[in-house]
Amino acid sequence: MTVLSVAYPLTEVGPDAVGGSEQILTILDRALVEAGHRSLVLASEGSRVMGKLIASPRAEGKLDDPVRKWGQKVHRQLLHETLLKYPVDLVHMHSLDFHCYVPSGDVPVLATLHLPADWYPSSIFSAKRRNYYLHCVSSSQRRRCPDSSAFLPVIPNGVDVDRFEWKMPRRGYAFTMGRICPEKGFHFALDAAKKARTELIVAGEVFPYDAHQTYFAKEIQPRLDTQRRFIGPIGFAKKKRLLAQAQCLLIPSTVAETSSLVAMEALASGTPVIAFPSGALPEIIEHGRTGYLVSDVKEMARAITAASDLDPEACRDAARTRFSSTEMAERYLNVYDRIVSSKVRDEDTAPVKQGTSWLVSH
Repeated sequence: MTVLSVAYPLTEVGPDAVGGSEQILTILDRALVEAGHRSLVLASEGSRVMGKLIASPRAEGKLDDPVRKWGQKVHRQLLHETLLKYPVDLVHMHSLDFHCYVPSGDVPVLATLHLPADWYPSSIFSAKRRNYYLHCVSSSQRRRCPDSSAFLPVIPNGVDVDRFEWKMPRRGYAFTMGRICPEKGFHFALDAAKKARTELIVAGEVFPYDAHQTYFAKEIQPRLDTQRRFIGPIGFAKKKRLLAQAQCLLIPSTVAETSSLVAMEALASGTPVIAFPSGALPEIIEHGRTGYLVSDVKEMARAITAASDLDPEACRDAARTRFSSTEMAERYLNVYDRIVSSKVRDEDTAPVKQGTSWLVSH
């Protein structure tokens, strides 16, 4: 197969990507290449992929509406040119704004919804395009979506568990990381760590959006001190070490998280996760065994202190059995094959009914 994976226009793809959709795309790009397929990746200049990169120009400066519209226009043109140049069997779209550049024609399109349903326009659920499929990354996310004949079964996210199984002495600090923006609630983590009198390391990137930079200046910077530190974006090696040595990972998100790769990575490292019960997080964390689900800052502070009593091996076992990227990639490749095979049958015989019937039993 030749699969064209399409990332969000303004962010890079690769092993050190910050966003969850970019990390999943990176895993699938590698899985395609290792399985002997052709992987094409349409993503920002500077991305690192195992297949062939179709590079869109890097956005400079503030990421405002005009820049976003420019990125969509560039992606639309590059997608059109790529489909003319290569015999693409399937387009897999990973971005929030994928509806702005869905290709015309009969090439099958699979869109993974990485974000809450209400972040997308309602039109994506009623699109009449042929060979058009949607799927979610968690059961809680799917329950929040409207009914649509385009939906395929849920494929939960996974992480490369083996890369995180690194046993190191715990250093007693709490850790949190991600995109620094209002909905991720990092100020709650800072307040909880201070209340628990625990060191907290905050890692992540402040993207050049006005709302993100304002949030960092007003809510994060004033809460930093010698025990609560912001260290900026980090690469894989440093993330692996910080997770392995942390007493716990904090996820204070206030939105309905569709998944949480960093929670899965923490568990693979043997590190319990403390989180608000937002979206899919209760599907990932086993309360009292691999972490704690808490309702406010006071409960989070108490859970930070209690986290040292949880068994690291229980966390690792949960990651191995429930969050394997290998199993996730196998499910995607199986779906790719069935979508492509269905189109071939559709062309050779009668139309195949749009929907999930030919996938559910597999």
